[in-house]
Amino acid sequence: MSTTTRSTNDLRADDIREVRPARKPGGVAGVGGWVDDRTGAAKGVRYMMSKVFPDHWSFMLGEVAMYSMIICLITGVFLTMWFVPSAGHVEYDGSYVPLKGIHMSEAYRSTLDISFDVRGGLLIRQIHHWAALIFVVALVVHMFRVFFTGAFRKPREINWVIGALMAMLALVEGFAGYSLPDDLLSGTGLRAAQGFMLTIPVIGSYFVYFLFGGGFPGEAIIPRLFAAHVLLLPAILVGLLAAHLILVMVHKHTQYPGPGRTNENVVGYPLMPVYTAKAGGFFFIVFGITALIAGLFSINAIWNYGPYDPTQVTAGSQPDWYMGFADGALRLMPGWTEVSFGGFTLTYGVLIGSLLLLPLVYVLLGAYPFFERWITGDDREHHLLQRPRNAPTRTAIGLAAITAYTVLWAAAGNDLIATHLHLSINDITWFLRIGFFVLPLVAFWATKRVCISLQRRDRDLVLHGRETGRIMRTADGAFSEKHEDIDEYTRWNLVEYEAARPLELGDATDANGVPRPGTTSDKRRARLSRFFFEDDIPPVTPRDLAAAHHDGHGHEAIDGHRPVEVERS
Repeated sequence: MSTTTRSTNDLRADDIREVRPARKPGGVAGVGGWVDDRTGAAKGVRYMMSKVFPDHWSFMLGEVAMYSMIICLITGVFLTMWFVPSAGHVEYDGSYVPLKGIHMSEAYRSTLDISFDVRGGLLIRQIHHWAALIFVVALVVHMFRVFFTGAFRKPREINWVIGALMAMLALVEGFAGYSLPDDLLSGTGLRAAQGFMLTIPVIGSYFVYFLFGGGFPGEAIIPRLFAAHVLLLPAILVGLLAAHLILVMVHKHTQYPGPGRTNENVVGYPLMPVYTAKAGGFFFIVFGITALIAGLFSINAIWNYGPYDPTQVTAGSQPDWYMGFADGALRLMPGWTEVSFGGFTLTYGVLIGSLLLLPLVYVLLGAYPFFERWITGDDREHHLLQRPRNAPTRTAIGLAAITAYTVLWAAAGNDLIATHLHLSINDITWFLRIGFFVLPLVAFWATKRVCISLQRRDRDLVLHGRETGRIMRTADGAFSEKHEDIDEYTRWNLVEYEAARPLELGDATDANGVPRPGTTSDKRRARLSRFFFEDDIPPVTPRDLAAAHHDGHGHEAIDGHRPVEVERS
């Protein structure tokens, strides 16, 4: 027997194996793998790509607002390359003959150059302006949809506040944008804004002097407006939009009630590939329609107004529609709102109508979800939307607010209404003053009555079905109309909602006769709760439906009159 002695190094040498490097994927997959190895982003991207979004036409309103904002950013970059944000005086020698030799600011001349001398400049200017208007319209209508369907309820209160803040900043951004060309119309608007700011108590004149860099109009306001319009406000809006979209992803999208849709799921299409393809195509549709409008309809033709001159005012000048309500409130303010004391004059009517109204409106708008939550005491999460008729008081409040806004907006053109319709401007002003207080109440009452009537109609439709127009005669000679049952999908949409009931007050005192804390607040809350929900019509239950099918109460039994089960969550 022979023994072979081997060293440790020899034994380790036998363990060495040839290791071939794994073949790495190339192309997009290789880039994605490289990025994931260094950032770990694959998990988050996979989560986003599989996110499900419901499909409904009303959800496109928010997309229209987002795409319009993107169009504004794209066209704004183009305009920034030629616009000169300066109030320095020059003599115009461009291609628009009627203004040749006229002295104007560099801002106004550069806007004329963009319109007449830069290839495609006028089209881009008009796309930018129309997209800004569409952005504000879509944002407002999107907020209407969120409000009337209750999409602001927990856990989306923060997103609602973000939306309200975006809407307010959009108005300020629009005002800054159409003030930049320094034409006679925009200069008149700046002059009005300067007068509004002068009414700020104590610091008004100092604030105006600082903002305008001296006496009006000064040469500092155009560069400062440009910085706010191009840098500051867009950065804030983009940040708020990003936060808004992130919260939408975190909370999951709301959906309308229907078979198979609950608070725990979302029925729709995943982000990739279906929803992304649809959203991408929709962006180009919005862009194309905006470009078509810009190509067919002129807007903000500044060459018709001429350069701004502080000694002139454009006849019939009006603010853009979204700022009209503040101007209308200013026109409706009575004259006794100006008081003098101690040698000082306080025009708080101008202050309220011009400066305080705008933030006040959006503060109340942002606070509404918390107000409704306090009234209802509902602390649950809601991912199913409501039909406006099933929340009649909220819907009525919304229509009353829209009516009040419409009255103020109409008041902004009281002079044009008077001249075109040959009416007294004093009569129009007094009518709108009274209407501001009366018409919202009328709209509230009428809207709530209509919503409750629609609830009753839905309940009758579920219980008795559709009228067929066929009259049946029984053996004992009685006549009745034959009704046709509705399908289960239609029935589901009519009964799948929660009936909120007014809060019940507990005992005002405890067992020892000591008043409970918060009793006064509880009474106030209970009164508001009764105001909100006392008249609501409860949804049909399976017991109600079975009873209606068993006994028609004067109606002929519905075809196939077996009791139909309706699932209630």
